[in-house]
Amino acid sequence: MRNITEHNITEAVIARFAACDDPRLKEVLSSLVTHLHAFVRETGLTEAEWAKGIEFLTATGHKTDDKRQEFILLSDTLGVSMLTVAQNHSKPAHATEATVFGPFHVSGAPGFDNGDDIGGGAPGEPLYVNCTVRDTDGNPVPGATIDVWQADDDGFYDVQLEGLAAHRARGTLRSNEQGRFWFRTVLPVAYPIPTDGPVGAMLLATGRHPWRPAHVHFMVQARGCDTLITHVFRDGDAYLDSDTVFGVRASLVAPFVAHKAGTGPHAGEAPGRYHTLAFDFVLSRAVGG
Repeated sequence: MRNITEHNITEAVIARFAACDDPRLKEVLSSLVTHLHAFVRETGLTEAEWAKGIEFLTATGHKTDDKRQEFILLSDTLGVSMLTVAQNHSKPAHATEATVFGPFHVSGAPGFDNGDDIGGGAPGEPLYVNCTVRDTDGNPVPGATIDVWQADDDGFYDVQLEGLAAHRARGTLRSNEQGRFWFRTVLPVAYPIPTDGPVGAMLLATGRHPWRPAHVHFMVQARGCDTLITHVFRDGDAYLDSDTVFGVRASLVAPFVAHKAGTGPHAGEAPGRYHTLAFDFVLSRAVGG
């Protein structure tokens, strides 16, 4: 087509996908072009503004490396991650809800036995976690693999710390025959997502805070069940209603119970004040599982 104008360019671009032999790719790209062009028209976007947008995306790519995924951070803070999770992981009644994966998961985290301390010397008050994994019929799920990761008392994940020799406050465990798994770690605290990159600059420029409420990440995988990626949030946290990545669900908020030294279920183990968390994970069965 010749004589492309602002009024016919959208149709012209979409027409270029006519020979695409992947129907889903064609659908997604056509919809992307339609909405992107509508955004340019609706906002009356200037060339200078579009150049700034390209600079922002370029900076986001430059900030991304094997330990920091700035594009996931961007997706999270714009609500795209949680929207995608919500529409792709609708759970049956009583199943544990999913939430965002986040940018700080590490594949191949160290394995631990039930009862081990996965904190690895991370700063923070002791936290004893006792959980079960079962299906929606109430049956225990033995042999489930559980990935756990979290920030420490300073608000940092291990991968954010330069020169750290080994992983800490993360690990993998397996549920026993009763579907139980348990471990010791440190009490999570609220923390700000990194603001030293383009995503942080975007938050500050728009008057948004960068804080996430205190939580522990869990990924639970078991044969015949849908993989669950979720958090357990600390009840009473000041940021539960304004999580910067929109990940909080009421069903995922739980009490992290404080115990004075010498009291409670771990009186003989903890040297001082400590906390306990009990949580039941309910997995939905995979189709055909």
